[in-house]
Amino acid sequence: QVQLVESGGGLVQPGGSLRLSCAASGREFRTNDMGWYRQAPGKQREFVARVTSVGITDYADSVKGRFAISRDNAKNTMYLQMNSLKPEDTAVYRCYIQTQLGAYWGQGTQVTVSS
Repeated sequence: QVQLVESGGGLVQPGGSLRLSCAASGREFRTNDMGWYRQAPGKQREFVARVTSVGITDYADSVKGRFAISRDNAKNTMYLQMNSLKPEDTAVYRCYIQTQLGAYWGQGTQVTVSS
């Protein structure tokens, strides 16, 4: 069974940084694309970033230049480095992995940007 567990969320002041982690278990995922979405209260789910199995990255315009996605296949873990955080980045961040059977999701981690 595929399991994804996010960590690293929390409360940070505007301009601060956080690094989210997404640990996958159940099988090796080096051949699968992975990524992050977020959802703020009262808003639709929003794409944040993704990284392909060969390391190609893609970002939402709202986070380009501030966020960096990466993966460590040896550890079955994906990361999201978030810098220059803004209040509008406040949301629950969920990671996913795309498999031939569909997408699997983590439970989410709360990121709150506030002074």
